[in-house]
Amino acid sequence: MNIEWRNILLSPTATIREALEIIDKEALQIALVVSDGNLLGSVTDGDIRRGLLKNITLNDSIDNVMNKSPLTADYSFSKQTLISLLESKKISSIPILKNGKLIGLETLHNLLSKPKLDNPIFIMAGGFGTRLRPLTDNCPKPLLKVGNKPILEVILKRFIDAGFYDFYISTHYLPHMIHEYFGDGSKWNVNIKYVHEDKPLGTGGALGLLPREITQKPLIMINGDVLTNLDINALLDYHNKENALATMCVREYDYQIPYGVIEKDGNRIVAMTEKPKYTFHVNAGIYVVSPKLFNSVDKDTKVDMPSLLEVKMKCNEKIVMYPLTEYWLDIGQMTEYKQAQKDIISLGL
Repeated sequence: MNIEWRNILLSPTATIREALEIIDKEALQIALVVSDGNLLGSVTDGDIRRGLLKNITLNDSIDNVMNKSPLTADYSFSKQTLISLLESKKISSIPILKNGKLIGLETLHNLLSKPKLDNPIFIMAGGFGTRLRPLTDNCPKPLLKVGNKPILEVILKRFIDAGFYDFYISTHYLPHMIHEYFGDGSKWNVNIKYVHEDKPLGTGGALGLLPREITQKPLIMINGDVLTNLDINALLDYHNKENALATMCVREYDYQIPYGVIEKDGNRIVAMTEKPKYTFHVNAGIYVVSPKLFNSVDKDTKVDMPSLLEVKMKCNEKIVMYPLTEYWLDIGQMTEYKQAQKDIISLGL
């Protein structure tokens, strides 16, 4: 998302002259009229020119020329969906909303400018998918289709769209099927290498199988059954700024107790709350790990990532969390798998 979007904001009391000055000064060719975070309208030089032809002066209110119903996009839209929308409407930029509030502006130029990032991507695709049987009896879970593509391909494409090209895939169950489908990655113009677990080592243990010549930059790990439109570049930027040993993506999870809960002092009830709801942060199955961490895991060590990070925390290493506010779904059971079939269309993933 363009970092200069706040420079093009106007108040509803602004004049056409002020809007013209912003459009002329900034490179985005648009100004946005905003009040309390709500988008009231947009203004382009074309809107101003049409207003002047109607004898509206530069000192008149922006309300006289602004588009009061501009095209907008939700923050959950994927990159490809935004590109398709902008190209179909023949426009160069679109305001981004979250819960009805303006949070940014995306441009076609920015969307089509693909960075090339050397950070390795490690996708965990070795699970048995036991809870999705019989679908996984003869097919590894990452190859189950969501929409018209395997889950693993949807994940791969998200990273490719973000500019990543160096991929490692961990396999165990029916690995030949994954190898045959993805090959060396040349179909997508990326590099794919495989690490095979002869026996399940856990997400942390799989790090010990990575080749020692791997690029020594922060590595992004993701479970091979996670559907998300996470802003991957923002996650990596956050990890780098925090200078952490590892960053764990977390989701808020609400749990409501279906009964009245009492507080007591001995046998005396001192308070009572009816069906209280508690909010927790849960592991989202996505991590950024520094070379220091992934180089420290010995080969054939069986350990899950949470356990590995707990050991490091006890050594006072810096482990931080990244709250994931975008769409996220762990396709672990049949209910989630069916939900994914619905969500994949609306998300444009």
